[in-house]
Amino acid sequence: MCIRDSAAAANGTLPGLISLSDIRGVLHCHSQYSDGGATIAELAAAARARGWSYLGVSDHSQSAFYAGGLTAESLVRQHEEIDAINASFTDFRVLKGVEADILPCGRIDYPVEVLDRFDYVIASVHSRLGMNEKQMTDRVLKALADPHMSVLGHPTGRLLLTREPYAINMDAILARAGELGVAVELNADPHRLDLDWRLAKLAGAYDTKIEIGPDAHSVDGLDNMALGIGMARKAWLTAADVINTRSADEFVEFATRRRREQTAAMVAKVS
Repeated sequence: MCIRDSAAAANGTLPGLISLSDIRGVLHCHSQYSDGGATIAELAAAARARGWSYLGVSDHSQSAFYAGGLTAESLVRQHEEIDAINASFTDFRVLKGVEADILPCGRIDYPVEVLDRFDYVIASVHSRLGMNEKQMTDRVLKALADPHMSVLGHPTGRLLLTREPYAINMDAILARAGELGVAVELNADPHRLDLDWRLAKLAGAYDTKIEIGPDAHSVDGLDNMALGIGMARKAWLTAADVINTRSADEFVEFATRRRREQTAAMVAKVS
């Protein structure tokens, strides 16, 4: 604990930290449509049983061929299935998301007309991890400017005890994400825990919201959220700092408003 934190403890000004009960839904989940082991219906039932009111399906995009990334045609079938599942619920909702690759050029996978179909987009780096710091930082900064991006997934690419974070200026990324209204993920997969808790704490200095995602590839993977909450508490995050403490409608409005406002700003800049 740093001196400032010790002082807060001494004078009784510690924040009210986030708890698992504050989470309203989860957004980073993979089904059998890409590299997950459960159906969408199974994931939805398991999320509902855990007391959440929504689950976002975020299977991999087409460039992630190694993970069964979905073609635009496959997405039509997936979205029809989600519509059918939602018709069976009155107290739960499945959101149409995607974990889209941030391509080496900084573009987000899929053309605009496909990205427009999603309730939200998690965009992540999965390739060309050996770029130098300037190249990787510029790549992610360009992706952040895309109005479709709602969440930056596992932002440093680390795999604990296996792969070091790729070179990237996270101060610049967190600052820009805060300016543009993009949430940054605290990926709760025990192999990742990415953002590191120190960076998650730094995000608050830029008013950058955090999304805690289980990166679930199975029903049991939903329980990664407990690890994510532990890291969030270590970073002194409150419920207000975390985007998936909001309702499904509030989160979709967050993503939709950003898309609308950033698109309008881009049009105005060109005209």
